[in-house]
Amino acid sequence: MSDENSYTPPKVWAWNKASGGRFASINRPIAGPTHERVLPRGKHPLQLYSLGTSNGVKVTVILEELLALGHRGAEYDAWLIRISDGDQFGSGFVEVNPNSKIPALLDCSTAEPIRVFESGAILMYLAEKFGALLPSAPRQRAECLSWLFWQMGSAPFLGGGFGHFYVYAPTKIEYAIDRFAMEVKRQMDVLNRRLAESPYVGGDNYTIADIAIWPWYGNLARGQLYEAGEFLRVSDYPHVIAWADKIAQRPAIQRGRMVNRVTGPLATQLHERHEASDFDTRTQDKLQVKD
Repeated sequence: MSDENSYTPPKVWAWNKASGGRFASINRPIAGPTHERVLPRGKHPLQLYSLGTSNGVKVTVILEELLALGHRGAEYDAWLIRISDGDQFGSGFVEVNPNSKIPALLDCSTAEPIRVFESGAILMYLAEKFGALLPSAPRQRAECLSWLFWQMGSAPFLGGGFGHFYVYAPTKIEYAIDRFAMEVKRQMDVLNRRLAESPYVGGDNYTIADIAIWPWYGNLARGQLYEAGEFLRVSDYPHVIAWADKIAQRPAIQRGRMVNRVTGPLATQLHERHEASDFDTRTQDKLQVKD
């Protein structure tokens, strides 16, 4: 591999070699499906096609929170999309999300199913559909949505920036790691200052802003993202840590984290979720015993 310091970009970039790294086999500069695959449908109003990544967890958490609040219309089937296998490029998935990213939601409670993609859009759609976890008063609503979109704009620097170059890139590039570590620490400071003055990110109450931010920055504060807690010295952000630990105790968070999860202890992996009882009967440790 050539020394990155000697690289001179050509006048026109060409896709003529693998990008390297963990996701090289699925990276490509074009959109659209690569193969025919019809998506499964379950019996519930909401059909979720996802994976238990930070973005996927946002949606399973809000669905579990809505169910805990008594919104029976939030019952859902969660189908596993293995992005490392290219499931997101199947024709059925592309119909639901033309951007081929998880999560993707299909609301079948209407005469003609409604597709919703992008995790922030899904959170907002569900909050408005059920009238929960999003304030209605203008000032509080604006604050909540501002932090929701802060997460949507900030997390790519944490994931595609810092996470990629710190963990997944085939070579360690000091400039890239330093550049994104600096930005992530700035973001953590923004969040820490906010949580020093407010019990939740959006204000006095738990909202979709917390649901969006916690899987990324909460897990980072708890040392559970990219194994980078020591490197980024997350102990510098005590208010984020306290908020993250508080939210981690919520039962809906604990359930939502299990859905579509394919890593970690088998008892925490519920690859598909179709009934509430699946948390007790269909985690991977129990299915493997049956096999």
